[in-house]
Parts: sequence; C-alpha cells; structure tokens
Amino acid sequence: QVQLVESGGGLVQPGGSLRLSCAASGSFFKDYTIGWFRQAPGKEREAVSCISSSDGSTYYADSVKGRFTISKDSAKNTVYLQMNSLKPEDTAAYYCAADDGRIPDTTTVQPICSPVGMDYWGQGTLVVVPS
Repeated sequence: QVQLVESGGGLVQPGGSLRLSCAASGSFFKDYTIGWFRQAPGKEREAVSCISSSDGSTYYADSVKGRFTISKDSAKNTVYLQMNSLKPEDTAAYYCAADDGRIPDTTTVQPICSPVGMDYWGQGTLVVVPS
C-alpha cells in the first residue's frame, strides 16, 4: 500500500512560481508511473504531468509545456512539480497519483498519463492564481 501526501499549494500572482511536492510512503511492487493531475471547479480532472520510474520518461500536457517541470527524488520518495509563469487558468486542485505497474507507452516512449486506473491518490493541494 502506498500513501501520497501533497504540499506546496497556495496563492500566487500571475507570472509567479510554486513547487508542489508529493511524498510517497510505502513501496511499489513494480515499475510505476506517478504524476500530477488537476481539477478546476466545474471541470473534469485532467493530466498535467507524469514521470515513469522505469526510464524517467516524462509527459506534459500541452497547456503546461515549457512552464512546468516534473522531477523525482528516489532517495526521498518524493515527486516535485515546479510550476513557473503561472496563469489564472492554472487555478485548480492539484492531485498526486500513482499507478503500480504502469509502464511507458512503447510507441511514444512516454508515461501513460491518465487519471483512469491510477491506484493511489493524494488528498490534493489548492493552487490559486487570481486574474
């Protein structure tokens, strides 16, 4: 069993930066995919960024490419999401999630970053970027 705990959300002005952290406790049985998803009020949960434990490959949603960076510190069992140049449309609850056994897509060589089928979820952390 794995538990995920997010931190680092808050209120930030447009153009500012935040770093989200996701601390994982417990052990994964296999190679896994871990990443960040967000849900804005009235909208569906969407993928933001994921990283694969097997090869370190990453996925970014088009809306955050060039602004967000995902990284993983295996020694600390922590995944980070560095968010720069934040925009009001980035306002959402951000969730960390992981899927034990999910390996990268062999065609795209990217993690399969979908909220569907994720085994573990954190409680979420709120990011607010006022307009």
